Amino acid sequence: MNVLFVCLGNICRSPMAESMFRQLVNSAGLADQIKVDSAGTSSEEEGNPPHPGAQKTMRRHHLPVDGLVSRPITSRDFAWADYIICMDNMNLYNLRRIAPAADRNKIHLANEVVPGHEQEEIPDPWYTHRFEDTYQSLAKALPLWLERMQAQL
Repeated sequence: MNVLFVCLGNICRSPMAESMFRQLVNSAGLADQIKVDSAGTSSEEEGNPPHPGAQKTMRRHHLPVDGLVSRPITSRDFAWADYIICMDNMNLYNLRRIAPAADRNKIHLANEVVPGHEQEEIPDPWYTHRFEDTYQSLAKALPLWLERMQAQL
């Protein structure tokens, strides 16, 4: 199973989600069954590492940062991914607009698995500078995504 996390620039939310989810997958002993990656809907930050604020928060939570480099989503990503999990409604709209029709059902809002918060967006720390809030939001949603995926393995 292949999981792709997507935000706008791929320097804050989606690399944080990628690292967090990979850690969850590894802890569950599923690294050979679930592959994880991230991308952005914009190419503006292409080649850049995660935002310094994201790196600081990730390190505080003992999440690896090495190897995370921003890149834009490609047509191959739509074919590769079984789940494309995006962070906000703008990304959801943009992904549905550019996705091949057959792959649109793979696109999900990150919080849609969180009871009572299905329509909420993951806060963008690029604007808020509150990277810990982003981490905490992802920490609620990602274990629920892993549960959903484990049920399909």
